[in-house]
Amino acid sequence: MFGRNKTKKSKDAVPFWKQKALHEMSGPEWESLCDGCGKCCLNKLEHEDTGEILYTDVACRLLDLETCRCTSYQDRQRFVPDCRRLTPQNVGTIAWLPTTCAYRLLAEGEDLKWWHPLVSGTNDTVLEAGISVFGRIVSERDTMDLEDHVVSWPK
Repeated sequence: MFGRNKTKKSKDAVPFWKQKALHEMSGPEWESLCDGCGKCCLNKLEHEDTGEILYTDVACRLLDLETCRCTSYQDRQRFVPDCRRLTPQNVGTIAWLPTTCAYRLLAEGEDLKWWHPLVSGTNDTVLEAGISVFGRIVSERDTMDLEDHVVSWPK
């Protein structure tokens, strides 16, 4: 028993995302905010005149359709130069982030939803809640015309 820390983590401990501003989070904390839904990896179209963002069911070629995770996350901008890297500074300015996105929710002063893995304790709830793109997408490698793939469900 000597040298052991018997302090138990309280179930009532305030989670880091409620204690820290986005810019105060560590790298691992920041990355853990991603729920793995895959919505941000969908190709989007922007209407030239109105600026309206249209979502498609066409996923970036780097998105694994089974896991809904980037297959080359660390090097993604080398392969997809227009892939936006989310930062605490730009999260509030990216209009196409889905309303369910944890980064957007926290930037807008909201809390994480019940299905977020940090809240639920499992990645399964993202799929159970219908938030994930799993089973609803095609790879951009398999399609030619994005206009034929416009959908409303990612919002």
